Amino acid sequence: MTMRWFGPGHDPITLDKLRQVPGLSGVITTLYGSAPGEAWTKEEFAALKREVEASGLSIAGIESVNIHDSIKTGAPERDKYIENYIATLNVLGDAGVRMVCYNFMPVFDWTRTSLFKARKDGSTVLSYDQKIIDEIDPEKMFSIISSETGDAVLPGWEPERMARIKELFEMYRGIDAEILFENLIYFLKAIMPTCARHEIKMAIHPDDPAWPIFGLPRIVTNREQLLRLARAVDHPCNGVTLCSGSLASNPANDIPEIIAALSGRIHFAHLRNLRHNAPGDFEESAHLSSDGSLDMHAIVKALRDSGFEGPARPDHGRQIWGETDCLPGYGLYDRALGLAYLNGLAEAVEKAARARQ
Repeated sequence: MTMRWFGPGHDPITLDKLRQVPGLSGVITTLYGSAPGEAWTKEEFAALKREVEASGLSIAGIESVNIHDSIKTGAPERDKYIENYIATLNVLGDAGVRMVCYNFMPVFDWTRTSLFKARKDGSTVLSYDQKIIDEIDPEKMFSIISSETGDAVLPGWEPERMARIKELFEMYRGIDAEILFENLIYFLKAIMPTCARHEIKMAIHPDDPAWPIFGLPRIVTNREQLLRLARAVDHPCNGVTLCSGSLASNPANDIPEIIAALSGRIHFAHLRNLRHNAPGDFEESAHLSSDGSLDMHAIVKALRDSGFEGPARPDHGRQIWGETDCLPGYGLYDRALGLAYLNGLAEAVEKAARARQ
């Protein structure tokens, strides 16, 4: 069980605080200041690794090595950026990293319409309402998000990227779901030999939310798409990040059934709960099953039954107990509660399985 840590200078939650969370074995981190398409250097990553290990923790995986838009759109210069990606994988592999989480979402990363929706218990959560999205000019999305975050920089919503939003939409003009999928396959086939050499498992993150927005295609939203991807690049290093919250944004997705179907190809797990308010309208919740719409016990059990052995983390959390010095969704308090709850579920599932033997 791990937690995401955005690295020195980017994450106000310090490693010494994370170290005190019972059951936490490592962190999922990244060189957060690096730009998509930029090759990481051995020296930069070595410094990050030394800092994490000096705290008594380990790096359990990387989230994310972001993919340049030229790769996603299949632009003529994509091979140059793929070579940079391979160079980064070599740095990570030589340093002992064995899992990389990434996404292939065009223009926008994860999308929410509010980062601080107030709940009856006094906490705030990330939320999404499709009716609001339908009324928004996509070029104004960054100003909406940044108005709630102040100086904080959220992953996937970096100001320098959002300043190019008109250019980005133009880049994706004519890119439909099939072309985007073909470009993903091209990328994966190019990097698989390097992944195989280092035993690095690539774990694609589902699109969030799990449907197209602003007319942009989404190709990682359900069981069928995930299985198609696994078959198209049939290699054990090509796999999935099982994100319960992203997939469950569409209530038609049966998360335990998806886990069973992808047995052996789930390399990383993001575990969180959410509550459905109406079609296309959801808000995140505490990890506790009864606080949302998902059966977290069934999800943890399905992971255990599928043979999953990769890193997992409590994904997002409410902001509670007056905690404000944190990135939205990434406070310490509720994620620590979630980690303890998930560890309790895992222990119960494991002991019940042993008792049946």
